[in-house]
Amino acid sequence: MTVPRLRIAVVLLASGMASVMIWAQTPRADLQGAQLGAAAEHLQQGKAEQTIRECKGVLATDPRSAPAHMLLALAYIAKGSIAMVADAKAELQQTLDIDPELVWARFYLARLYLDQGLSEKAQEQLEMGLKQSPGLPQLLSLLGEVRRKLGDPAASLELNRKALDADATMTPVHYFLALAYLDLKQEQPAIAEFEKVIHTPYVTPEMYNALASLYIRKKQFAEAEDLCRKAIALNPSRPDAYLNLARVYNAQHASDKALEALRAALPEGKEFTVSEYYQELQADIAVERGVAYTAKKMYALAIDEYARALDFDPRRAVIHRRLAELYLQKGDPAGAALHTKEADKLEKR
Repeated sequence: MTVPRLRIAVVLLASGMASVMIWAQTPRADLQGAQLGAAAEHLQQGKAEQTIRECKGVLATDPRSAPAHMLLALAYIAKGSIAMVADAKAELQQTLDIDPELVWARFYLARLYLDQGLSEKAQEQLEMGLKQSPGLPQLLSLLGEVRRKLGDPAASLELNRKALDADATMTPVHYFLALAYLDLKQEQPAIAEFEKVIHTPYVTPEMYNALASLYIRKKQFAEAEDLCRKAIALNPSRPDAYLNLARVYNAQHASDKALEALRAALPEGKEFTVSEYYQELQADIAVERGVAYTAKKMYALAIDEYARALDFDPRRAVIHRRLAELYLQKGDPAGAALHTKEADKLEKR
């Protein structure tokens, strides 16, 4: 979930960054130091535009100010706009070209790579950072999440536990631990880790949403709905919480409410980046629409939605199974047989 995930990292580091930025300047750069201090303060207060203005003021007189490029990148991230991701990445790369020792630039660049599905590149940046600053808990924790994305949740548990040993106040680390436990099919430890963060100031919409998914699986629909609504309250533009809300309603046969939630998840005209995450998201939304239309006996619309889901993700055998059932409902055994064959083929892989 591209940009919103970065806010976990921004929260972790913003409080300590101002002093780093100011004292990274040379003694002669008194005016620049003051401008960067103001920019860092604006960033801590969530004032992205003011941060951008201060940083550009520094860069106008000193284009090789690595801290200014880095703060500018963080301001772009803080704006929460998909369109600004490329600009943020460019600023971080320029930061490291100027000063390869700025370890926080590697951290944020790795975070961007991870959110774009470029886990190997993220791992490379984090490992370089740990050579510069061995044992830095933020780097250890993010490397753990990268290793999980690369298919090694056990390594994620180990690295995130090391991060907590180094700094027990890093509450968001529990989120990464929870995700690793989920990958290891250990739901109860995952729930315990999620519950350590959702009652803290560091809670994010994705934390609420991930725990809601677990509650849906456990058929705790009231708790799941409450978490979805809290996620939406934190960020009404995120589609995944509406998707989970639709799952809650579909599970309770409230098809109209599910469709209403899905309209909010994917408003007409909303643009998505081309990424695996958004392909999966749009497939999931189409699936839930298919579920709702099937419950309403609107079989033609359900077929259209399931077909759309396969356009986004053709690997889902279960969708072919559902389409086979719908074609039988329509009295089309040939269509049903075709989808049954496709499902069998996928399940044998």
